[in-house]
Amino acid sequence: MRTTRALAALGVAGAFLGLAAPTAGAWDGSTISVDPTVAGRGAHVAVNITAHECKNGGTVYSNAIEHGSAPLTGTSNGAHANVKVSHSASLGRHDVTVNCGGSSVTKPQALTVIGPAQGGTGGSFVSRATPTDIAIGTGLVTAAVAGGGVFWLRRRGDAKA
Repeated sequence: MRTTRALAALGVAGAFLGLAAPTAGAWDGSTISVDPTVAGRGAHVAVNITAHECKNGGTVYSNAIEHGSAPLTGTSNGAHANVKVSHSASLGRHDVTVNCGGSSVTKPQALTVIGPAQGGTGGSFVSRATPTDIAIGTGLVTAAVAGGGVFWLRRRGDAKA
């Protein structure tokens, strides 16, 4: 009876591993790196892949890079590409997919595209601040000015005494 249970458990574990193995990754030991991982529109980033499948080159894909793809140059331990972040790339995190020799591997959220700093009105028009946000900010500034005025008046009164 115990042998039957052990064999059934072993069979279930083997089936689980057999189904999970293909989803673990197309290439064992492959790594995709993006440097820098945070870049603005129009910036250049380096994409490196360490995988023996890419020694003859390949293609890197991402909706954040110009033209959506770029060729990879093969190296002794993988491949390399210098790509430019598209001027129309949406802000936020983007996946990077590398295809070499007919198989591909994806690194989720490998590149983060950032926008310029918003000056002047504090970005309230661009970031679509709500009237509540503006009221809270105004209240905080008013409280700071009132607190500074009270502190200044109290210090001024101490000097006369």
